[in-house]
Amino acid sequence: MERRKLTIHITKDESVSAILAIPENKKSRYGAGVMTAHGAGNDMENELIAAFADGMAEAGYPALRFNFPYKEKKQKAPDSQKKLEETWAAVFRYFQEQFDFKVNHTIAAGKSMGGRVASQMVAGGSLSVEGLIFLGYPLHPPGDHSKIRDAHLYRVDIPMLFFAGTRDSLCDMTILQDVLRRLSAPWELDIIESGDHSFHLPISMEVTESETYGRIVDTAVKWIKTTFDK
Repeated sequence: MERRKLTIHITKDESVSAILAIPENKKSRYGAGVMTAHGAGNDMENELIAAFADGMAEAGYPALRFNFPYKEKKQKAPDSQKKLEETWAAVFRYFQEQFDFKVNHTIAAGKSMGGRVASQMVAGGSLSVEGLIFLGYPLHPPGDHSKIRDAHLYRVDIPMLFFAGTRDSLCDMTILQDVLRRLSAPWELDIIESGDHSFHLPISMEVTESETYGRIVDTAVKWIKTTFDK
């Protein structure tokens, strides 16, 4: 597997870092490619993000992970919704136009905020991907079930794969399952028992983070093959 460090221009004066993981067996065309965005409190070097992207490439799917501008500036507060969407749009254009290969299907994945923003853009028609993968969806503020971020999900019309931990304070499992039952688009849910918002498990379970990440990659690969590699 090859990793390329990239710079993607968001505007004339602003750019972000990205890393492209390319399968070892290089081709001019692949069945699918995956772009992955980080969450509000981390960046593209987050262990889950890196393991997921590398896992996609090892399975034969080019994978691009990237930073949002505020992380490039080493700021804590996320960018505005407008800036987050501009970044996703620029990354999508780059993925479509700048490489020496093509993909038959483009999938947007994201940890928490990164996945939420992608799904909002899909619902609004400003991001033309063919699948969404949520590495922990921020359904509501921590412990607050009065503000459910689900309205746009009912307008999404492409296949979605959700990963959710049963200890996730930002995604109550009962509420999530109720939301999923009301979606019109195809969806699948992989429940990480005792996982928190980042899929960390209690030490008593004796499951390593790499094992958890491997399971997530395996599930995502199977979903891509079943959904798109027909």
